Amino acid sequence: MPGKTDSSQPDGTVRGKVTIARIAAEAGVSVPTVSKVMNGRADVARDTRERVEAIIRQHGYQRRNDGRARRADLLELVFHELESAWALEIIRGVESVARDSGVSVVLSELQPGSGGRDWAEDVLARRPVGVVSVFSDPGGVQLAKLHARQIPVVVVDPVGDPGADVPSIGATNWNGGLTATRHLLELGHRRIAVIGGPERVLCSRARVDGYRAALETAGVAVDPALVRHGDFHVTSGQREAMSLLELPDPPTAVFAGSDLQAVGVYEAARSRGLRIPEDLSVVGFDDLPVAKWTGPALTTVRQPLQEMAAAATRLVLTLARGERPEHWRLELATSLVVRQSTAPPSRA
Repeated sequence: MPGKTDSSQPDGTVRGKVTIARIAAEAGVSVPTVSKVMNGRADVARDTRERVEAIIRQHGYQRRNDGRARRADLLELVFHELESAWALEIIRGVESVARDSGVSVVLSELQPGSGGRDWAEDVLARRPVGVVSVFSDPGGVQLAKLHARQIPVVVVDPVGDPGADVPSIGATNWNGGLTATRHLLELGHRRIAVIGGPERVLCSRARVDGYRAALETAGVAVDPALVRHGDFHVTSGQREAMSLLELPDPPTAVFAGSDLQAVGVYEAARSRGLRIPEDLSVVGFDDLPVAKWTGPALTTVRQPLQEMAAAATRLVLTLARGERPEHWRLELATSLVVRQSTAPPSRA
């Protein structure tokens, strides 16, 4: 007929307003089943849930926020792991803002392989106002699930590039590495080693890059034998420091990518009868409370963890209210805290 247009898509779907009924028809399920999937209910078969989720993502469907979709006054705080004082600082920062906003905080840990149920499904079941994901790399499918339910996500210290549509909060890691290494250079050190975190992690690479930049600017060649990587924990700091101290020409100073790794360097030095800072200077990164109580007190780069967490919480709550945030990407400044673990080298 004249004037009639074909609204079909190449994949056979029909162009037009996407509704729950349409999603149900394409998935071959009932409307209540789609509603269960969208509300994160557990009483849906896995293959059915995945089929419905795929169609939701295909259409970019988002439920209208008409006031009927209830949200718990919860904020989900997701960690890659909950094993260190680093995590405690983040929790304190999130809690300080959430408490003032009348929102409770739920902690969860990423645990791949938990019976086929991923962390996003658990989050959907709790229906929080938002998610703060810490030192992790949420997958695209997981983010799409949360986005489809209008649950905003903010990443703190992302492992990789979170993508243009995911807001993030970090610190000036490159400048921190530069400042730490420059401090050691100014003391007269030239054999300076670095023990970074995992090479694939953005903040770790940035700290090591700052170390390299400081050496190169000072005209000191970067010795590949002095560049090591661990996992930000004590054991890796101790292991890599032991290897460094066994070199024919060992370093006179070590810049550790975290305070916990610096504690491992202390242990390696003590096991070899070396004194800090007389025989070996050590700089850490983070300025955790433990840094003040090591013997001697640790010179370190302060990463404002509580402030980063608080900023992430304010950002995710702003998004949850449907408001436009002032910043989508934010890096807070690091600063050097000089204590007793660094001194001029006793040998050239």
